[in-house]
Amino acid sequence: MSHGAEPDRETAEPGPGLPRSVLADTVLDRLTVLYPTAADPARARSAAAYMKHVAPFLGIPTPRRRALSRTVLEGIARPGETDCVAIGLRCWALPEREYHYFAADYLRRHVARCSSGFVPVLRHLVTTVSWWDTVDLLAAHVAGPLVAADPELRRTMDAWIEDDDLWIVRTALLHQLRFKEATDTQRLFAYCLRRADHPDFFIRKAIGWCLREYSKTDPQAVSDFVDGARDRLAPLSVREATKHLR
Repeated sequence: MSHGAEPDRETAEPGPGLPRSVLADTVLDRLTVLYPTAADPARARSAAAYMKHVAPFLGIPTPRRRALSRTVLEGIARPGETDCVAIGLRCWALPEREYHYFAADYLRRHVARCSSGFVPVLRHLVTTVSWWDTVDLLAAHVAGPLVAADPELRRTMDAWIEDDDLWIVRTALLHQLRFKEATDTQRLFAYCLRRADHPDFFIRKAIGWCLREYSKTDPQAVSDFVDGARDRLAPLSVREATKHLR
């Protein structure tokens, strides 16, 4: 998909099985009652247009949505991994984008409750109704913590950087975004070089973004890398990478 193209609404691959979860039943019952009470059709049209019509919206402003989410979760017990799977998949199956945001926020909050076994669900969420607004949150705040908790998942990211799905590639590039001093620098730079010739805007932008973020931790390493790879990196990637190095 090129920048500005009509998003692909099709599920990239069959999703993982949906487990039973009483907690998810309660959350979804509350969520699907409360969120529509704050719907704003005019705002929904504007939001859908801004997001290239990847999904319909209810039109709930972010502060209001988060307040409603807190109400939804009042008195709800901490989830197990099965509950996280059920909430993620069930929210993603609903059409309006705000439900996907709820799930992404919920998984971000409770990712420590999930194991490497959550990866097939993560892949499904990344490749379903895909756009930067959900993918970037899942990459930095779900994929990243999962890899940090289980270094064996670095091999999964090594496979994802080779994937044909641009959103899976973007997730691999961005999963270390918040690692700072714990960043696997060799892997970060190798990923950037591996996909440096990718034609899609979202990949070239992600290469620059992950380098720029790491430059806040080790500016010299990023400067040296960009200087050595300037002939291979896209101009967009170089501009983004060096914003804090000028």
